[in-house]
Amino acid sequence: MTEKRVSVPAGRSEMSALKAGDYVLLTGTIYTARDAAHKRMQEAMDAGEKLPFDIRDQVIYYMGPSPAREGRPIGSAGPTTASRMDKYTPALLDMGLGAMIGKGKRSQAVKEAIVRNGSVYFAAVGGAGAILSKRILSNEVIAYDDLGTEAIRKLTVQDFPVIVVIDSQGNDLYETAVKEYKTI
Repeated sequence: MTEKRVSVPAGRSEMSALKAGDYVLLTGTIYTARDAAHKRMQEAMDAGEKLPFDIRDQVIYYMGPSPAREGRPIGSAGPTTASRMDKYTPALLDMGLGAMIGKGKRSQAVKEAIVRNGSVYFAAVGGAGAILSKRILSNEVIAYDDLGTEAIRKLTVQDFPVIVVIDSQGNDLYETAVKEYKTI
């Protein structure tokens, strides 16, 4: 496993250089969006409206935070199961989304869109939301405030730890790790 540092947003060349199994520290801007926000974005696209932020080269973190404690920009910030966004993801990748962060497996359609667009799927450690929140420096709701924790947020992160699960070549760590384990 190789450790890399990536400034986000990041272009295709940076994302396509990452390989399944790489340990990555993200620094810069990422956005949060879960089920309800993805549904609203799809409705906006269907109506020919602009999305709440320029999606090109951005990273979406599938996360809905808990309330912030005093003196902190955000509460616990653990990943949500990514497959819940699978029906919306190929269209966003085709619009230029650079990467997603979540937990769990992705559909074949999402894997194909990742390869087609030179993107990646990162996993964050489930159950480590309190620790992950310490890597978030700022938190601003930018769209769909009425959705509460599912609103779209703009986060500034520093050394936010993730692992490349599906790389731009379609290598899937969930599949390769199982094969490697079986040979032990």
